[in-house]
Amino acid sequence: MISIYDYVPAEFRQLAVVGVILVITVVLNWVAHVAVKRASLSKLARDSVDTTVLNFAQRLITVVIYGTGIGASLTHIPELKIVGHSLLTGAGILTVVGGLASQQVLGNIVSGFMIIFFRPFRIGDKITLSGNYTGVVEDITLRETIIRDFENNRVIIPNSQISSQVIVNTNHTDNRVCKFIEVGVGYSSDLDLAMTIMTEEISGHPFLIDQRTEEQKRDGVPVVVVRLTSLGDSSITLKAWAWAENSGNGFILQCDSYVNIKRRFDQAGIDIPFPQTTISFAENASVQIMRNKTLTDDASKNET
Repeated sequence: MISIYDYVPAEFRQLAVVGVILVITVVLNWVAHVAVKRASLSKLARDSVDTTVLNFAQRLITVVIYGTGIGASLTHIPELKIVGHSLLTGAGILTVVGGLASQQVLGNIVSGFMIIFFRPFRIGDKITLSGNYTGVVEDITLRETIIRDFENNRVIIPNSQISSQVIVNTNHTDNRVCKFIEVGVGYSSDLDLAMTIMTEEISGHPFLIDQRTEEQKRDGVPVVVVRLTSLGDSSITLKAWAWAENSGNGFILQCDSYVNIKRRFDQAGIDIPFPQTTISFAENASVQIMRNKTLTDDASKNET
């Protein structure tokens, strides 16, 4: 029995099958995205899985679905059937990817997996890379890590580069931060009064947190400890340790403390000196300097 299907050219049948496979691929990818999104919003996922893993898994699922769909569609095109079968086999995927992608791209993908597996940082962490870039991790893709700095710029760094750098993670296991507040006072200043003012101004800040143990509290250790750390050329350096809940609060705590300490020092007459250099001459040194200056002037006149 002859059906209408037999009157359709083979080329159109192949294109129809390829189109159906691609549509199914797009639909499956959409369903997977919706499923991952709903899973990320569930209470169990929020408690046990972080956003970094979910975002990376979503991109990985997209690659797998589209790779499988494209491979299946290529098997229905005679000229590309071999490529399609290669895409549908595990070893073939690695072969094709290795042939089509550069070593740098593969390195970025592998480094992305290493970042997700070992978790040196996660989305939302504040990190500093080898002292060059500081910001909050906004996203981790298969190829690069995106960092938003404090000027709202996006710094895009390939995963292979970021995995080989020294990373300072402020939020790795503990968000608390210790800020150092250093002030130089003059040698003629009242040190006890200066240290008392620093302790009072820092201790009264609302962002300061108490890090003392119960034993330290019983022993009367102050919340803020101020020490004399150095005797400089022009000033005496006083240093205080102040803890805050996170880096943002710590920055505000540090800035406000400098302002308040400066105002109190001005009221108390405590000097914050700038660098000064005192030059002294040995006996008869001034006469020798004047003699050298006279010789230099005479030489200049002779040349003219």
